[in-house]
Amino acid sequence: MKFVVFSLGCKVNQYEGRSLIKELEDRGFEATDALEKADCYIINTCSVTAEADKKSRQAVARVLKLNPQAKVVICGCSSQNNPKPYENKPNVRLISGTSGKMSLIDSIMSDIVQGNRVVKPPLVYEDDLHGELTKTRGYIKVQDGCDNFCSYCIVPYLRGRSRSRKLESIVDEAKSMAEKTRELVVTGINVSAYGKDISLSLCDLVSALNDIPVRKRFGSLECTVIDEKLLSLMSVGGWCDSFHLSMQSGSDRILKKMNRKYTSSVFIEKCDLIRKHFPDAGITTDVIVGFPTETDEDFSDTVSTSQRAGFSLMHVFPYSVRPGTVAATMPQVEKSVALMRAKILREEAEKLHLKFLASQSGKIKEVYVEEEADGCTCGFASNYIKVYSDQAPGSIVNLKLTEIFRDGIKGEKI
Repeated sequence: MKFVVFSLGCKVNQYEGRSLIKELEDRGFEATDALEKADCYIINTCSVTAEADKKSRQAVARVLKLNPQAKVVICGCSSQNNPKPYENKPNVRLISGTSGKMSLIDSIMSDIVQGNRVVKPPLVYEDDLHGELTKTRGYIKVQDGCDNFCSYCIVPYLRGRSRSRKLESIVDEAKSMAEKTRELVVTGINVSAYGKDISLSLCDLVSALNDIPVRKRFGSLECTVIDEKLLSLMSVGGWCDSFHLSMQSGSDRILKKMNRKYTSSVFIEKCDLIRKHFPDAGITTDVIVGFPTETDEDFSDTVSTSQRAGFSLMHVFPYSVRPGTVAATMPQVEKSVALMRAKILREEAEKLHLKFLASQSGKIKEVYVEEEADGCTCGFASNYIKVYSDQAPGSIVNLKLTEIFRDGIKGEKI
């Protein structure tokens, strides 16, 4: 029997999908994440935006084009949010949510289908999902759920309250992965909340991982956890000088409506503090434009705050209404206005990206060379610049950055 585990959305979903593949392989089945003909498809859905919900629903039709007789199993955030759209889809045998993903396999083996099996998210961390490597990096999930309840976000209602993985379990997996990869990415739904429910802190996590002899980076952090202690620990523990801080808006008025716990000036202070410890740091971010009640002045504040932050990369999204959230009840901005603002900010983001690349020219950076790329190889510097060179994939090498090339920069062996 052959399985395809198709995961949409965030790094946590990807990690959990790879965990399911590993478990299936351990049980002697053929399993892959490639969309190809199979006997059973597990669709690990996403609901972070309306578009993600739509793509999740469409995935059923996509897999049945590959094999019209296949069994289909649904799990993840979209089905946790609303299982009904999946109930009448052809060949769907089982619908689950965000919890108990590993137990899905036993249900499939027994072919147990009793209608909607979605249950509430668990109260403690489920430590039965352990992902395998991607081609180059190892991802380690350390936390699930979120307590922030940002007014635009449905995730806390789908993933449940924040819950942390035991430190010993994380370290054991990190040691195992370090034997197979050169870089670890620490991920979760809200990694910044790590440890609060088990009397630990993010600093405890960093300290525990500092001796793992590979490059390390966080998938994402809230700016509120950035302080001298955390950065000092990271600077001596092999952590990369790349930080993804989700700003979401540069307007203080909109940040308050979003229920974010900082101001634009605090965000800039945190960026400055990062660069004090990591002078070449690449700081990336997510920004929502067209949030309910956002004015031209609010958007202008977002543009200016982005410029002051000096982001190396920006992910810009027009606001997407999520029914069930506080923001869905607020006065909405015209879609055309949101799309125009997204276009303007993406153009500004490209300018900032090129400016950051230019600032790195002539510097020597550690580059993890990952793959072939049209006559050369490419990989990522420690500060997450894409670097093109002639070095062998799989190697970590110090390269001198020379000139902007394609979507990154050229690197030469010293």
